[in-house]
Amino acid sequence: MPATFRQTHTLIASACLTTACTFLVAWMQPVRAATLKHDDIAWLGRATFGLDSATLARYQSSGRERYLDDDLDSRNDRLPPAIQSLVDGYDVVRTPAYQLLDQFRQQQLAYKNAADGPAKEAAKKSLQEFRKNLYEQSAQIELLHAIYGGNQLKEQMVWFWLNHFSVYGAKGRVRLVTFDYEENAIRPHALGKFRDLVMATLKSPAMLEFLDNARNVKDQTNENYARELMELHTLGVGSGYTQKDVQQLTLILTGAGIGLRDNTLANRPFANRRMQPQMIRDGLFVFRPRQHDFSDKVFLGHTINGSGYDEIEQAVTLITRQPACATFVSKQIAQYFVADQPPPKLVAAMTRTFQRTDGDIAAVLRTMFKSPLLTSGHEKKFKDPTQFMVSAMRLAYDGKPITNATPLVNWLNQMGEPMYGRITPDGWPLDGASWTGSGQMAKRFDVARVIGTGRNRLYMSDSDNGMPPRDPPVLDAQVYRSTKKPYLSAATRSALGQAKSVQEWNTFLLSSPDFNYR
Repeated sequence: MPATFRQTHTLIASACLTTACTFLVAWMQPVRAATLKHDDIAWLGRATFGLDSATLARYQSSGRERYLDDDLDSRNDRLPPAIQSLVDGYDVVRTPAYQLLDQFRQQQLAYKNAADGPAKEAAKKSLQEFRKNLYEQSAQIELLHAIYGGNQLKEQMVWFWLNHFSVYGAKGRVRLVTFDYEENAIRPHALGKFRDLVMATLKSPAMLEFLDNARNVKDQTNENYARELMELHTLGVGSGYTQKDVQQLTLILTGAGIGLRDNTLANRPFANRRMQPQMIRDGLFVFRPRQHDFSDKVFLGHTINGSGYDEIEQAVTLITRQPACATFVSKQIAQYFVADQPPPKLVAAMTRTFQRTDGDIAAVLRTMFKSPLLTSGHEKKFKDPTQFMVSAMRLAYDGKPITNATPLVNWLNQMGEPMYGRITPDGWPLDGASWTGSGQMAKRFDVARVIGTGRNRLYMSDSDNGMPPRDPPVLDAQVYRSTKKPYLSAATRSALGQAKSVQEWNTFLLSSPDFNYR
C-alpha cells in the first residue's frame, strides 16, 4: 500500500479514535444473500465498475460463465427509463453533429462581426457557453452510462477506448463532437474488431480535429496523427517502425478531413473530373482526392500504390495485423483490468487470441476473463478517479436514478481526471502510482464525503438555491454485506467502528483502501 495512502487512512481512523460506535439497528440485520467467495468478488471487481444489487443477483443466478457470455455477446446499451429520459433531453443528443458545428460557426461569425463593447462581450459569452454546455452534456452522458449501464464490461471498454484513443475537448471544435465520438466511433465497436475501431476513430471529426489530420494535405503535410496512430493507438514505442514509416503514413492520410454538408471546398467542381468519383463521404468524414498525395508509398516494408482512399484502408489493415499491435493492445487491456504489471503469460495468451481472431476484442477479453491469472493471488489494482467515483455511485445509490448529473462531472474534474480533459494524446495513466498522491487522496476523501453524506445536488437542478437536508444513502446493505464486509482489513474495520454517524461510516468506507482497490 502506498505510504501516502496509509497516512491518509491513519488520519481517518485516528480522527475518530475516541468516538463510540453507534451502528444503526438496520446495520445489525442478518445478511440475506449468500456471501460470495473471494475469487468471485475479485473477478466481478474486474468485470464491473462496481457492484450493485442487480449485478450481484444476475451473477448469483447465472454463474460466471453465462454472465461473461452475456456481456461479451450482447450489444445492449439500454439504460433505466428515467436515466434514458434524462439523456434524451440533452441538446447534444437531439441535434446532429453537423448542425452543432454549423451553429458554432454561425456564433463565431456573430462574435467576429459584433461591434466592440457590450454586443461583442455578449456574443463572446454566448459562444463560450455554447461550447461549455455541449462538453458538459457529453461528459454527463458517458458517466451516466458507466454508472447505470447494464452491460458493465462493455461500459468499461467504452471508457477504456475513450482513454486509449484520447481526444482533448478544449481544442478547437473537439468538444462539439465528443458525444458523436463516443456514440458513433467508440461505443459501436467497443467489443468488435480492433481494425474497425481504429477506422472509426480515424474518421471521427473529434480525432481529425484533435490530431490535426484535417490539416494534412499534399505539399503541406502534418505528421501528428500518423505518429500517434502508430505510437499510442496501435504499435507502441519501440515496435520497429521508423520515421520514414511516419512520413509515408502521413502521405497516405493526406486528404482525410472534416466536411460539413454545405462545405464549398468539398462540393466545388473538379478540374480533373476523373477524380470526382474518388470523393468519399461518411457522416462528417470526407476524403478529398484533390488534397491527397497519389504517389506510391512504402509503408512497414510493403508497397502501397497511390490509389486514394483505399490506401488508408490498406494501411490500417497492415498496422492492425502487425504482431506488435496484438501485443501492445493486449498488454494495455491487461494493465487496465488486472495489474500495473500484468502476468506475461496472460498477455501472451491474449496476444495469441488477438492474432488468431484478427483483432476480435470480445475474444481477447474472453481469454483474459477465463484465465485464472486474472485474479491469481487476488492482486489489488488501485482505482483511477473515474473507477472510484462510478463504483461509489453504484454502491451508494444502487440503481436509484439521479436527476442531475452535473455533480458527477464536477467531482471528476476535482480529482484531476476530467472527461476529454487530457491535453496530451496519451490518455490518462493506467498505473495506480499516478493516483495515490496526497493531493489526489484529499480530493477523493472530499468526494467520498459528499456521496456518502447525501449532501450533494444529484436530485436538485443547477438553479436551485441552498442544500435541503437529505437522508444519506444506505451503503451497509446487501451488496456490502455479502461482498465487502466479510473481507475487510482490520484497519478498515477499526476505522468504521469509530464512526459516530451513518454519514461518517459511509465516508470512511468509501475512502478506505479496501474500497479504493478493485
